[in-house]
Amino acid sequence: MRLVVAAVGRVKDKPLRAAIDEYLGRIRRYVACDEIEIPDGPPAKVGPLLARASAGASVIAMEVNGKPLGSEAFAAGVERWGSRGKGVVTFLIGGADGLPPDVSAAADDRWSLSPLTFPHRLARLVLIEQLYRAMTLLRGEPYAH
Repeated sequence: MRLVVAAVGRVKDKPLRAAIDEYLGRIRRYVACDEIEIPDGPPAKVGPLLARASAGASVIAMEVNGKPLGSEAFAAGVERWGSRGKGVVTFLIGGADGLPPDVSAAADDRWSLSPLTFPHRLARLVLIEQLYRAMTLLRGEPYAH
C-alpha cells in the first residue's frame, strides 16, 4: 500500500509543518506515504493539478459533507481501498473553498474528518495523524488506545 495526501496550499507555519512531518515519518515506518502540495488558485487551475496528483490511485475526497467515520472505520476503509488496484490511495484536501466540484464528483469516495469546519492546513495535520492511527489500529498497536 502507498498513501498520498494531496492538499491545496503550502504549510509555512513551522510548528504545524513540524507536526505534519513527524506524523509522515511515523506513517512511513509502515507504508510509503507522500505529501503533495498544490498551489492555491482558482478551481480551474487547482482541479487539474489534483487530478494529476491522484492519477491511477483510489481517490478519497476529504470534505465536510463526506461520510463521517470513527477511527476504526477509517482504518478499515484505508485498508480496503489500499488493497484495490495498484494499492495507492490518494486523499484530497481542498483549499479554503473546498475541492472543485468536478474533482469531488470524480473521487471514489468522500469522507469527513469531523462535522466541524477546520482550516485546510489544520485538516491536513488531522488527516495525517488519522492515517498514522489507522496504521497502528490495523496492526493492533497501543497508540490507538
